[in-house]
Amino acid sequence: VSERKCGRVVMGVLFGMLLRYMLVTDSSVLTLVSFPGEILMRMLKMLILPLIISSLITGLAGLDARSSGRMGSRAMLYYMSTTVIAAILGVILVLGIHPGNPKLRGGTASAAPKNQEVSSLDAFLDLLRNLFPENLVQSCFQQVQTVLKKIPVAAPNQTEPILVNRKKLEYKWGMNVLGLIGFFITFGICMGRMGERGKVMCDFFNILNEIIMAMVSMIMWYSPVGIASLIAGKIAAIGDLEVVARQLGMYMVTVIVGLVIHGGLILPAIYFCITRKSPISFYSGIFQAWITALGTASSAGTLPVTFRCLEENLKIDKRVTRFVLPIGATINMDGTALYEAVAAIFIAQMNDISLDGGQIVTVSMTATLASVGAASIPSAGLVTMLLILTAVGLPTQDISLLIAVDWLLDRMRTSINVVGDSFGAGIVDHLSKAELAEIDAAEMQMLMPEEVLDFIPPPPILHGDGPGRPSPTARAAASLPAPAQTKPPRPRPLPVPLQHLLAVSLCPVSIPSLRPFSLSALRLLPFSPAYPYPFTTPPPQDGAGLLRSAQL
Repeated sequence: VSERKCGRVVMGVLFGMLLRYMLVTDSSVLTLVSFPGEILMRMLKMLILPLIISSLITGLAGLDARSSGRMGSRAMLYYMSTTVIAAILGVILVLGIHPGNPKLRGGTASAAPKNQEVSSLDAFLDLLRNLFPENLVQSCFQQVQTVLKKIPVAAPNQTEPILVNRKKLEYKWGMNVLGLIGFFITFGICMGRMGERGKVMCDFFNILNEIIMAMVSMIMWYSPVGIASLIAGKIAAIGDLEVVARQLGMYMVTVIVGLVIHGGLILPAIYFCITRKSPISFYSGIFQAWITALGTASSAGTLPVTFRCLEENLKIDKRVTRFVLPIGATINMDGTALYEAVAAIFIAQMNDISLDGGQIVTVSMTATLASVGAASIPSAGLVTMLLILTAVGLPTQDISLLIAVDWLLDRMRTSINVVGDSFGAGIVDHLSKAELAEIDAAEMQMLMPEEVLDFIPPPPILHGDGPGRPSPTARAAASLPAPAQTKPPRPRPLPVPLQHLLAVSLCPVSIPSLRPFSLSALRLLPFSPAYPYPFTTPPPQDGAGLLRSAQL
């Protein structure tokens, strides 16, 4: 896949440079060159809505049964927190470094209309309104926005009305991506909680997801031609190629700095604060998984190596790794969220579009939520980028420039995704040790048979002086009334009396080796005829003595 990416990028760059060398400036020719890429973008936009529905629901519907309990809650909290932190870090860096400074473009930027009088509070309220849409069907093609309208108001002692600015809610054209993502995330979680009752719906959406993925794969088969066309047309149409190359260089620096800060400082700091363990030794344990992710650019493809690094090098419980890592490979995309946030604001800066506070928050939230389930989407970076640009109404034609450098950034953000999953497994393992110990104790108790505690051995055989002539001791014992068989409170269960287990040299079973024994084998151990009671102290003669021995 990476070879195909590099090949189509190189082909597009070479063709674009050839057009520049031939001084092709006719708009009709450039339109024809870019037309296959335009068809690619239209097909991808067509699949945005079904991709949101199928990928989010299928990605979250199966998580409830696995993520029930404290371990799942800790994993989900860690994943969502680190993804939000990554998106916020990307926004801070791109606003601080400003890689797409429009002053460098020499007046080639296209100014977009802006409503300067709408406050940041109104923009934030619009964000919440779009997050909770009143009409789901309308959200597929419209989103709400606060606008200022000049309304004529009759004034006293005036012949003409005065125009006064009044705030008004209006619907503008454009898919409400944030509202759709929020709804289908909730839908998938609730469907997963239904268990067997929701299995029919889950199967339906799984089939729908497979159909959509097949369609996306068909589009990806066409993508080399489309992407090469986009890059060639964009390079041929650029006025100052050197300035744009400098902008792309600063954009790459911004993304790489953000990934290094997140993976090298923030994630280790979170790990150290929670576990009080050295993140350096943790990094040395997952080094092979990090290198594999850097080379393959695939979180799912790196999973076997990640399992081995965590379980063999860092001695993390297999129950934690088998639970946390597959979920993390699906919904934990720290590097992707940071990359998407930087890319969206970079495109706005290149086009001299000023984003208000509400739109910046929208970029952060959409980058976070769009990363959920994005691992199942082919070319997830391109598709989720379209989601974010659509959410804030930014132009999509500049995506072709980002694709030209995406082959390198894709590997780096994938490696950070794997590092985030690994640190999450280490944190969950540290916080879940008590629960895992309780599970081990419960499993051990299930292996202990009830007959061990309730068994009352037969009375001892008292030999007499001959046939029909019992001994005085036997006659005295026969004349005594039988003691009442009262069942005392059950002590902590043990498979055999404790002093018998302590006779390690005589007992054929040691304490650490009890767990592999089956239930039937434990039933036969202390009371089998082949078990001669070779202990330093005699075995108990009644049920009360056995229980007292177990309590000791």
